[in-house]
Amino acid sequence: MATTTAGMAAATEPHRSSAATKATKKQHIADEPLTRHNWYKHVNWLNITLIVGVPIYGMFAAYWTPLQWKTAVWALAYYFMTGLGITGGYHRLWAHSAYSARLPLKIFLAAVGAGAVQGSIRWWSRDHRAHHRYTDTDKDPYSVRKGLLYSHFGWMLLKQNPKRIGRTDISDLNDDPVVVWQHRNYIKCVIFMGMIFPMLVTGLGWGDWWGGFIYAGILRIFVVQQATFCVNSLAHWLGDQPFDDRNSPRDHVVTAFVTLGEGYHNFHHEFPSDYRNAISWHQYDPTKWSIWIWKQLGLAYDLKQFKSNEIEKGRLQQMQKKLDQKRQTLDWGVPLEQLPIIDWDEYVARAKDGQALIAVAGVVHDVTSFIKEHPGGKALISSGIGKDSTAIFNGGVYNHSNAAHNLLSTMRVGVLRGGSEVEIWKRAQRENKDISFVSDSSGKKIIRAGSQVTRIAEPVASADAA
Repeated sequence: MATTTAGMAAATEPHRSSAATKATKKQHIADEPLTRHNWYKHVNWLNITLIVGVPIYGMFAAYWTPLQWKTAVWALAYYFMTGLGITGGYHRLWAHSAYSARLPLKIFLAAVGAGAVQGSIRWWSRDHRAHHRYTDTDKDPYSVRKGLLYSHFGWMLLKQNPKRIGRTDISDLNDDPVVVWQHRNYIKCVIFMGMIFPMLVTGLGWGDWWGGFIYAGILRIFVVQQATFCVNSLAHWLGDQPFDDRNSPRDHVVTAFVTLGEGYHNFHHEFPSDYRNAISWHQYDPTKWSIWIWKQLGLAYDLKQFKSNEIEKGRLQQMQKKLDQKRQTLDWGVPLEQLPIIDWDEYVARAKDGQALIAVAGVVHDVTSFIKEHPGGKALISSGIGKDSTAIFNGGVYNHSNAAHNLLSTMRVGVLRGGSEVEIWKRAQRENKDISFVSDSSGKKIIRAGSQVTRIAEPVASADAA
């Protein structure tokens, strides 16, 4: 439309330079189809170098660099420290404000977070808030709907149009002096905390300068990055959804082990301001444990938790949804309101005419195919044909089980006129009168065990059978 309008502009319109026109028409490369002719324009070469190229170099260099056990221990320890900088700092402290931290803890988390080399706090938290607000949509910067690899690191390897990412409020981050300082000095922080600091520890500590650079620096960065990326990919692909299944986040212990406790992602997306990801004592969440320890040391405070009542409501609603979905796959018999009304005389006549019909609690059932399978024998079930068998079925001869009532409901063929409450309920349903019953999420009536229409506590005969 813009091109057409420009082409039809009036002669009196001020002259536009060709450069300005091109700038107006220029489209972001991310909005153009990726082809074999322009693929290199879509690639974010800086991120390719940092996320793929440097780790490959580190792997080759490691072949000629002996790994000392002290360096291995330090690399593992620094991996956990920088990992906590992301999970406990970038994520739970700054992106979600799940707790508050004193200045020394903020400085520590900002420093080791920079050592993870995943962007500044401000940039990381801004995208993560957009991810939560626009989960699985085009405004989600790393939507798993675009593919597992895309959500893992493809969104960083390919250029994105920043205008396509959903907007979020980061005014609180702009007011945090630690966040602002780290953002302005991010490159210096990354170089020092990512490479120089871990190398200084190994070099000054036991003379392993090169080993510190390769193992505690390059390869440690690669591992902590890939672990964090799993929160965007694996946590939206592997596991269960105990709280909500409308979006992709899932819970799985494997993801939790990989991501320092961020694997209970379905819970996290439902209750993002909770400082925990894992709420059960046996679930692996070292980030939660670390935050709790920081509180005991006076470094953290105001640890937020959703009320257990709200958590259990969400869990119960999801369980009910799954039950409803399962219920819809089962045969519960023709609903009473869809059955025809049969006069008593017609019922008796059809039974005498050879149809194996029995009446229980005002509902007519065709038991022809079940007579030979009746556990109580053919004679007993045949004795109720053409009669009101309510009393017989409910204790007169045998007090049938819940399973028997469920099975009987699948044999319904009609409702007796004068069949007490059954016909009244059916008529009211047909006339759209207010009839109270419990229904599932699809509007289907829920039949609880023991509440089947055929189960009568004190058997009564129908009026016409008296």
